[in-house]
Amino acid sequence: MIDKVSPHKSGMEIIDVGEEHVRRPNLMVTGGMGLVGSAIDCDLRVGSEFDLRNSKVCDDLFSTKKPINVIHCAAKVGGIMGNMNFKGELFYDNIMINTNIIESCRKFGVKKLVVFLSTCVFPDNVDYPLTESKIHLGPPHNSNNAYAYAKRMAEVQVRAYKEQYGLQYTCVIPTNIYGPHDNFDIKNGHVIPSLIHKCYLAKINKEPFRVWGSGKPLREFIHSRDVANITKWILDNYEGNEPIILSPSEEISIKEVVNMIAEAFEFDGEIVWMDDKPDGQFRKPSDNSKLKSLIPDYKFITLYDGIKETVSWFLENYENCRK
Repeated sequence: MIDKVSPHKSGMEIIDVGEEHVRRPNLMVTGGMGLVGSAIDCDLRVGSEFDLRNSKVCDDLFSTKKPINVIHCAAKVGGIMGNMNFKGELFYDNIMINTNIIESCRKFGVKKLVVFLSTCVFPDNVDYPLTESKIHLGPPHNSNNAYAYAKRMAEVQVRAYKEQYGLQYTCVIPTNIYGPHDNFDIKNGHVIPSLIHKCYLAKINKEPFRVWGSGKPLREFIHSRDVANITKWILDNYEGNEPIILSPSEEISIKEVVNMIAEAFEFDGEIVWMDDKPDGQFRKPSDNSKLKSLIPDYKFITLYDGIKETVSWFLENYENCRK
């Protein structure tokens, strides 16, 4: 039974290139200091010091480091407000980052590449549950369509490169990721980290915990450590090129999430639902049958335990975390 995926075989390979010996990192992770990237054991982390929107920067990085395998987590992301207010920025930044990274992997001989997508790539009007075959069946939800289309194009590029060049590249589609090292920005962060920060401020200021929307929408959440473990398994073992949805496939309402966060903080104040604010997409349940067929006995971290851990990490790292 698999309840903890064994770590990737990291290390450095020495190859002969002309007259010089080059030490090649077995695994490079872009976005290596972010939510998912920080949870992945690797040889080389690429952070914000590299402007991956610039193709020359990407080419210089790959020509210098010569990674054997790559997990591409880097992205410009935001929550519902960020996705609605910065559509042009999110589209441009993400389509350039993805295009450059995938092309640099091709040009500099990366053997295996895993690219991160998001469930927002799926159409707004689609038959549920979501499956890997439904990505391009219609337009995404208007609240995040620019970001979603940029992410969709990464899947198109990976598929095109597989067909033309025969590359062993693939995409993963995680549901809502949360955990330590997240961005706890209240205005532009994702739902769990922004709610954690809001609840913290409400408690220390002795104010109501104000939450956007009705609390009725349903979401699926996955802990960053689960995403890291499964992605490493896919890199080491998966020989297909089709995307894989990463999810426990368990829906929970935003109201339940808020209650778990309040309990983790021991917050006993008033919770106010701002139902004049947008809820976003009501639900987007996924089908994780493909993932389960690959690692059927994997045990996910429960949302209750994961939120408690994330709140504890946030409190311990409040001064230095992204917020």
